[in-house]
Amino acid sequence: MKVMVDLCIVPLGVGVSLSSYIAACEKVLADAGLKTALHSYGTNIEGEWDEVFAAIKRCHETVHAMGAPRITTTVKLGTRTDREQTMEDKIRSVQEKM
Repeated sequence: MKVMVDLCIVPLGVGVSLSSYIAACEKVLADAGLKTALHSYGTNIEGEWDEVFAAIKRCHETVHAMGAPRITTTVKLGTRTDREQTMEDKIRSVQEKM
């Protein structure tokens, strides 16, 4: 099943600069071959359910291995069975109505 996810991973106990942890997670997602769009408070991910959630698990493992003792993560997701839809389709649909 295809899924679109909005992922926000926040390492705790590592100070105020989180960019190196986020960059490591972005590499995990890229290495998984997933379609992503980084934004200011997270990453949108598009792909097959099992592949996306396996990559999210690897992100947690990677961030912990970098020294983060704790992580809080927010995941919002959506699925469709009536038709295929991409992240760009959703954005274009809104922009056409503006």
